Amino acid sequence: MEKFVSLTSTVVPLPIENVDTDQIIPARFLKATDKNGFGNNLFADWRYNKDGSPKADFVLNNKAYDGSSILVAGKNFGSGSSREHAAWAIDGYGFKVVVSSFFADIFQNNALNNGVLPVVVSTSFLAEIFTSVEANAKTTLTVDLKNQAITNNATGTSETFAINPYKKECLLNGLDDIDYLLNKRDLIEAYEKTIK
Repeated sequence: MEKFVSLTSTVVPLPIENVDTDQIIPARFLKATDKNGFGNNLFADWRYNKDGSPKADFVLNNKAYDGSSILVAGKNFGSGSSREHAAWAIDGYGFKVVVSSFFADIFQNNALNNGVLPVVVSTSFLAEIFTSVEANAKTTLTVDLKNQAITNNATGTSETFAINPYKKECLLNGLDDIDYLLNKRDLIEAYEKTIK
């Protein structure tokens, strides 16, 4: 995984509540067993017509938001099944952060395990972000993982966010769970010698 310390980016606004994992990545795409290619099918049913052509009115097809690394979504993002593929699709598209006022627990853990930072903000701060982006598509957010803060650069408003300390350390150092254990190998081996 890549290290995540801080990020400033424009955002893709998705002000829809209760987005479940089947909407994030429809079940017909779950046959693959690795992460490659899932980003192409992120929000596929909302993003493409039946003939495969892009739907002009869906936000990911709006050139104004090209290159954004932050997805800002409505309340209760990632509900539904436990499929890890939803996090794969978000990461595969290029999102490094998802912001919402509430995430389903399993999705939140899957995102963290795949190098995507889920940031929980207050309902009022989420509304402010949507308002700022609606006024100017070039609005940026800064997400500072070290200080656990997110800032709307259009207004200067900031909030802090919570994160599991272990997952924070993994993201800051670009480690998945296996890398983390391998990084502690000397300590583990030294401890094993004390219990023999």
